[in-house]
Amino acid sequence: MKTAQKYELHENRYFNPNPVVRKIAIELYQKVKNLPLICPHGHVDPEILAKNRPFSNPTELIVIPDHYIFRMLYSQGISLQSLGIPLKNKPPIETDYQKIWQTFADHFYLFAGSPVAAWLNCEMTQVFGIKLKLNSKNAMTIYDQIQQKLSSSEFLPRNLFDRFNIEILTTTDDPSDTLVHHREIQDSEWSGKVIPCFRPDGLINIQNKNWKKNIEELSRISEIDIMGYSNFIEALEKRRIFFKHMGAVSTDQGVTIPFTHELSSIEAEAIFNRALRGEASENDSRLFTAHMLMEMARMSIEDGLVMQIHAGVYRNHNPFIFEKFGEDKGCDIPLATEFTNNLRPLLNKYGNHPKFSLIVFTIDEATYSRELAPLASHYPAMKLGPPWWFNDSIEGMIRYRQRITETAGFYNTVGFNDDTRAFPSIPARHDLCRRVDSDFLASLVARHIIDMEEAHKINHALAYDLAKKSHKLDKT
Repeated sequence: MKTAQKYELHENRYFNPNPVVRKIAIELYQKVKNLPLICPHGHVDPEILAKNRPFSNPTELIVIPDHYIFRMLYSQGISLQSLGIPLKNKPPIETDYQKIWQTFADHFYLFAGSPVAAWLNCEMTQVFGIKLKLNSKNAMTIYDQIQQKLSSSEFLPRNLFDRFNIEILTTTDDPSDTLVHHREIQDSEWSGKVIPCFRPDGLINIQNKNWKKNIEELSRISEIDIMGYSNFIEALEKRRIFFKHMGAVSTDQGVTIPFTHELSSIEAEAIFNRALRGEASENDSRLFTAHMLMEMARMSIEDGLVMQIHAGVYRNHNPFIFEKFGEDKGCDIPLATEFTNNLRPLLNKYGNHPKFSLIVFTIDEATYSRELAPLASHYPAMKLGPPWWFNDSIEGMIRYRQRITETAGFYNTVGFNDDTRAFPSIPARHDLCRRVDSDFLASLVARHIIDMEEAHKINHALAYDLAKKSHKLDKT
């Protein structure tokens, strides 16, 4: 009987095949590969680390929560129900987790050449010690191997957190969240650093179908009777203070377009009241969100929280999926996005303020060199977030560096963040970025644009320093 071939990751993966560049890249990478992981923006559920219970099985850990995985499978005609994705407010139809894993393994070949394959191959080999490359034939062997490891104390969430060498991890949290799981972590004897991030999207978008319910929740948790716009602002400010008390260093705003515009208090009050009555128009919503970005910037200057803007996504593009399964089910699509005019009111008012820190993310690569790099290379308050979502890939990271470096340099960027719900993939994502950045810097050294001393300093900054500094984590 033929023995299955042992699978190992190439130690010099992702590096340039040119031997001159590769040699330099390897040297640079060796100096940063073991640095602690700074995770300043992500979507890991804090309950995982608060309860510290064993992960149930490989399918629920790796497949079901990861929209990168199931969106590819769905594109090939595989139903989300068959992958264990629950319908809105209902339990999943398919709960045979081994069957779901087999389906995943049968189609693992679909991810070849994608960052998902890069992450998963690294995760399988380096986190779980799997010596086989996933396919149809070995699916259950690998499932059983992972399942066995998940039952051991070594694979409890907190032990993995420590093993991954995560120095700090930021979650993403609704303003009305009690942060009870963060409190549990802080009150425990475990030394892991997990902090919240203030994400008010459901409150600043008055066209959100749950907006009134969200206002009611904010009113309840803040103990402020929100009868109008001024009460609304007071409640937000109070919740930001609470989040900061719980360790938060940042806020995050997810918007379709980064349009900013300041309304008068009378105009803002009128729109807010129309929204309470269910009479707000689409233009009201556009203006109110634009105004609230200005307000978030003002609050950031007052309370010191770093402001992040994630723009340029048409969320829930597929109504069939959204109506059946809800949000974050892999059907969000990038949009062409304009920043120069849209951000001008905010940057003109606050971009020169020494206490304001703004990090801007986009999925529209066309704006890197044309708009974002020039803006970040001028306004002292603004920095560029790393390649995000569809651009969080080998070639996406290379294009990012190629298009912004000559204008914005390296120090107007903020390092890397993994932006993931898939907890065990965190070290794989950071490793990929560290390898790509090492290779990019190596190409500059080989062309005598920078020297090795500069390259080592920049690489350390990209892998560690900038993420801490830009998110004010060096002060926590």
